[in-house]
Amino acid sequence: MPILGAMMEQGAPATQAPIALSRKDGGFVAPEDGVEDAELPDGDGEDDGIDADGAQTISGLIGSGGRLDKELAQACGLSRARVQALLAEGRISLGGKITTQSSLKVPAGTAFAIDMPATVPLAAIAQDIPLTIVYEDEHLVVVDKPAGLVVHPAAGNPDGTLVNALLHHCAVNDGGHLSGIGGVARPGIVHRIDKDTSGLLVVAKSDVAHEGLARQFADHSIERAYLAIVAGQPLPAEATLRGVIARSSADRKKMALIGPEIRPEGERGAHRTERGKHAVTHYRVLQRFGALAASDSAALVECRLETGRTHQVRVHMASIGHALLGDPVYGRTPKGLRTLLADLGFARQALHAAVLGFIHPVSAEALRFESALPGDMRELLAHLAGEAG
Repeated sequence: MPILGAMMEQGAPATQAPIALSRKDGGFVAPEDGVEDAELPDGDGEDDGIDADGAQTISGLIGSGGRLDKELAQACGLSRARVQALLAEGRISLGGKITTQSSLKVPAGTAFAIDMPATVPLAAIAQDIPLTIVYEDEHLVVVDKPAGLVVHPAAGNPDGTLVNALLHHCAVNDGGHLSGIGGVARPGIVHRIDKDTSGLLVVAKSDVAHEGLARQFADHSIERAYLAIVAGQPLPAEATLRGVIARSSADRKKMALIGPEIRPEGERGAHRTERGKHAVTHYRVLQRFGALAASDSAALVECRLETGRTHQVRVHMASIGHALLGDPVYGRTPKGLRTLLADLGFARQALHAAVLGFIHPVSAEALRFESALPGDMRELLAHLAGEAG
């Protein structure tokens, strides 16, 4: 079955405002020193593992006024990267209203509140967990991650992650280590993919590699292509999806498409918002299964990311009525496919990071890697095509 034949182509410092740090049980504690967080592209997003236990709230007033992330960092003693991450997670509010825009200009005296997540262990431990290494040198490692493996420790997932596995791998194989820029809980992590998404991920072993890769993610020069099996058959067969993606105001574990693409100020059709980031996905249908309007209709789709936002592929495809099969968050399994997915025990979003390309941050060599579909997705495709043994 030629499913994948066509897959690959191609001033003065601000005065610190009064700070109150409170636990949700009403007790008060002193602020903890902020641990520098990696400024991660969301990839298709690692699950946040939000846990209210031990959560804290920092509140106070903006000092002299200016750019929000800078003012909050000065006011709270957190790093700007940490503040930016908390903004992206929808954990910061101004005057009682959630905001996610780091560059927002805020006046002096503005009241803010930061909903700090529960703390996680200070350092990840090395664990002997099998890994599929696609490429490795002294500066970086490319891993083909299986579905079900969390990328880095967080609340709810303190160990058993890709980071734990890589720490063991590096220590055993070359006595090396991972870049420290991402902080002690997620060393080396430059980007993420969901726990239940399989496929390619690059991790930095040296700080120079981390910085170089981060620049490429920031300027959108990284090549990333995902393969997804979706409900129904998208029309047109090839298109570009754009929009602003932000954390859902109704459910903080979900992302939502909240408006059109953010365009530069003054550009015709501009839309600006405090919440969310613009996201762009280019999709094309590779293979169709079943009749177009049938309840068992499905399609294999390639999605190329121009940006990397949390759950981007899942949100974008669901927004046009073609949610990923098996996705428990953004879609419902069509009636005609429920029995098939149940019989196969397919209970994760059908999404695989199939292509990863970038310029080596040290050698300047162009690197490109491809990963074949994992067995569960191949089996699903075979049944959809009626070719299962």
